[in-house]
Amino acid sequence: MATFISLINWTEQGIQGFKDSVKRAEAFEQALKDQGGSLKQIFWTVGPYDIVAIAEAPDTETLTSVLLKVGALGNVRTTTLQGFESSERPSCVESIRTPFLLTCSSRHARA
Repeated sequence: MATFISLINWTEQGIQGFKDSVKRAEAFEQALKDQGGSLKQIFWTVGPYDIVAIAEAPDTETLTSVLLKVGALGNVRTTTLQGFESSERPSCVESIRTPFLLTCSSRHARA
């Protein structure tokens, strides 16, 4: 299962119905389950985002489908990131043979 972190903001419509946000979160959790995923954690937050959700889904397309359905309701806007635990590093990291080195410091040292 792939892990996704969604940074969520209420729309004007969503903030007007903030008292329903727990019920909407439960509906989101059910939508994920219906598509073979799960809601791992959800946080109502203070700061630039109103909610942060951590979900698992079989693939990006599945999560995108669920988020589009949720977004179409008009209560939230999402920014979603795919996350990797250290044990799940993408294979592209393993395929790098030579680390990328910044040369700025060596150029400044010569000046």
